[in-house]
Amino acid sequence: MEMRASSGKLLVSLAALAMVMPAAAQQAAPEDLLNQAEPGEANEGEASESAPRNMEEAFPRMISDPVVQGEYGAEVVPLTQEWSPEQASRLAMVIRGIGAEGLDPADYRLDELLEEIGHGASERLNEVASEAFVWLVEDLRDGRTPMSARKQWFVIDPDRDRYRSGELMKAALESGDIAGTLERLNPAHPDYARLRDALAATPEEEVEKRKLIRANMDRWRWLARDLGKQYLITNVPEYQLRLTVNDKIISSYRTIVGKPGRTATPQLAETVEGVIFNPTWTVPQSIVVGEGLGNKVLNNPQWARSQGYKRTESNGWVSVVQQPGPTNSLGRMKLEMPNEHAIFLHDTPSRHLFANDNRALSHGCIRVERALELAITMAILGRGASKEEAVEISTSGKYTLVPIERQLPVYITYFTMATNVDGELATFKDIYDRDAPVLASFDLPRKADRARSTDEEVIVIEDDPRLSA
Repeated sequence: MEMRASSGKLLVSLAALAMVMPAAAQQAAPEDLLNQAEPGEANEGEASESAPRNMEEAFPRMISDPVVQGEYGAEVVPLTQEWSPEQASRLAMVIRGIGAEGLDPADYRLDELLEEIGHGASERLNEVASEAFVWLVEDLRDGRTPMSARKQWFVIDPDRDRYRSGELMKAALESGDIAGTLERLNPAHPDYARLRDALAATPEEEVEKRKLIRANMDRWRWLARDLGKQYLITNVPEYQLRLTVNDKIISSYRTIVGKPGRTATPQLAETVEGVIFNPTWTVPQSIVVGEGLGNKVLNNPQWARSQGYKRTESNGWVSVVQQPGPTNSLGRMKLEMPNEHAIFLHDTPSRHLFANDNRALSHGCIRVERALELAITMAILGRGASKEEAVEISTSGKYTLVPIERQLPVYITYFTMATNVDGELATFKDIYDRDAPVLASFDLPRKADRARSTDEEVIVIEDDPRLSA
């Protein structure tokens, strides 16, 4: 719902809003969330990096809430609702078969639910069935893995706002389609269905393989259910980046990713806001001072010119900027995707490294093969420039930022089992040792109402894009 701007509308004071918020948090959204939610919308729970320009930017979820907007007749959907034995039996059938989705029926109070069904309609049946349904929604929508086991995972999944537990329960009970309502929470990406088929085809005695499949199925739930119509997605352990349109791979590119340890590439969901052709590189102070580059540039001007370095000094502060050109450490392009980790995708002059099998070599950022092709494609798809304009800009040798009108999501993911660029389901080396905590979490009791964001440290690395053979 868009914010109503007419002067006749009541402006709610902050104090009044504070009183309304607890009830509003569970408020029903427009009809049929699963069918009408816009998967491409920005996450309403994320804070903007710039100052908000209006109330809608400052409090997006509040502005879209009917209760806050004065529609006091709107219903607040509770998390405990009335279940008939027949409805609860359909829920029990879903739980019995939930192993097909890589989850454990024992996590959802199946025995207790069956016992209460046998006793007939009761408040206790309502309580047990409602809680089991909510737990299923949480795990199918958000993933079963707790945040503590998601190492360097910094994606805020918007599905919890889009598909609210109480509203889904109400829709399921009204339609009678308990199984269908829950099934529509499954990730839309084709890889999820492929992993599910692989799980079904893997014998029970192959315990380790089944656990790996389940872990990677769950990783898809950590992301938004629908990634959008156009996006970039990179699977770090595969060393590949894909440009995807309508779930079809338009192009794929080899990548170079962060070294294991503090320079490991984190998992992010960001937005490409522009393309920088012929970028400059501001050298971090850890290199200017710590490695003595500032003095080297000063004492060896001929070498500095050959490498494109320019040194400036102001009030004792020395800075070095590498100018655009064939030796620039960022190569010929950089995708502008602002984030607190300072991670981005860019070119490299050391293109021979893409032939290596092990390409975990960088300081965290992602180097992209055929980067200029990708940059021009982004500029065209994003309606920032025509093909002719993009080619002219890219060959000008001048620093140019091309903002794009249609901003594209970019997902930096970590799957150790996924479809490879040849279209085959494959396993990839766990280069950052991120599988173990996910696998271990499946052997522990599930955690209800888990946190949405991690409290893990954000590691901002002064990126050094210089690479050696």
